[in-house]
Amino acid sequence: MRKPIGATILLIWMIAYIAVAAVVGDRIAYEHWAWKLLYFPIAGLAWVLPLKPLLKWMHAKDAPHESPDV
Repeated sequence: MRKPIGATILLIWMIAYIAVAAVVGDRIAYEHWAWKLLYFPIAGLAWVLPLKPLLKWMHAKDAPHESPDV
């Protein structure tokens, strides 16, 4: 059940991140080139950092369950 929940959270996160990054990118479109040089690589890579715990959780193995008849 972790993978469908994680995939839904991932999709929601990506839509929200892309929307915010696009709005901010549009606002700095007419700024000095140095701001663009700084912003776009950071925005292009920063989306993955908050997802590391989610991906780790999604791919974690469940603890082994004991059989009730043991």
